[in-house]
Amino acid sequence: MRFEEQYYLYLLFLLIPLLVLFYFYVFRQKKALKERFASPQIIHKLLPSYSPEKQKLKVFFILLALFFLGFSLARPQFGEKLTLLKRKGVDIIIALDTSLSMLAEDVKPNRLEKAKLLVTGLIDRMKGDRVGLVAFAGESFIQCPLTLDLSAAKMFLEIMDPDLIPQLGTAIGDAIRTSRVAFSQKEKKFKVLVLITDGEDHGSNPQDASKEAKGEGIIIYTIGIGSPEGEPIPLKDKKGGVSGFKKDEKGEVILSRLDEFTLQKIAEKTGGKYFRASAGEIELDKIYDEVSKMEKKELQGKMFTQYEERYQYFLIISFLFLFLELFISEKKKEKKR
Repeated sequence: MRFEEQYYLYLLFLLIPLLVLFYFYVFRQKKALKERFASPQIIHKLLPSYSPEKQKLKVFFILLALFFLGFSLARPQFGEKLTLLKRKGVDIIIALDTSLSMLAEDVKPNRLEKAKLLVTGLIDRMKGDRVGLVAFAGESFIQCPLTLDLSAAKMFLEIMDPDLIPQLGTAIGDAIRTSRVAFSQKEKKFKVLVLITDGEDHGSNPQDASKEAKGEGIIIYTIGIGSPEGEPIPLKDKKGGVSGFKKDEKGEVILSRLDEFTLQKIAEKTGGKYFRASAGEIELDKIYDEVSKMEKKELQGKMFTQYEERYQYFLIISFLFLFLELFISEKKKEKKR
């Protein structure tokens, strides 16, 4: 036998002894008061029909009812069977830009941290889908292969930062091509790529890459992080403080701008949509609404042990004792003359 809600047992083992002590104290006090009032013989004559034994029996039944009720609340389970849990969903790869430009602070606390919050929010909305992560900057790689273990995906997300990829720059086209490899090559549907970036690209031909993705049945949704007006890229020292801003060859501060046009074109080529990141994360609901409407495939089933609930038997016993207590009178049976 096992108990699903064991803390009710701990409460039960604490409560029952306290109630026993309480009733023991009450009975002793009542007996002491009677003895102070009159002798037992006089009390018997004054209350000829009163039965202390029946009163104790009623209390005993109440305690038994509480005991079995606590047992029932603890949800005892015995008897088990193996059940195959089947899931249906789609494969979702989230490609996250980890380049230096994602440290710009036009989105608080910065673009990268906001992007991570978006990824977490999207993972939390998933129901039966597999998720994978791709990190990209000047080059890209699969950070987390497709998995049903959403907690593991979040762990991989935590270590994604600009130091992860030494190659500087932003290659969105390479990120799309790496994401293509992360999907099953045997299928031409059930595939979604969510691309989260500021949209700046350094000659990786993202338009051609999105066209190739469309040919493999991949729908791309893009989320733009940042502002079109631009923001300097902070450089951090060893202590994490800002030591300056990234500059070009002429010594002028570089402004990193959100390229919405490129991201819109990438999404449109595959039948997806572009969204700009918002404080309320409404874009995540919109994206997952779109994903929910897609045809879903049956993903890998998982065997798990299902235990049989037996709480109802103890609940019936509890009610039975309460029912019996109601019909027990504290009076003695009158002897027939």
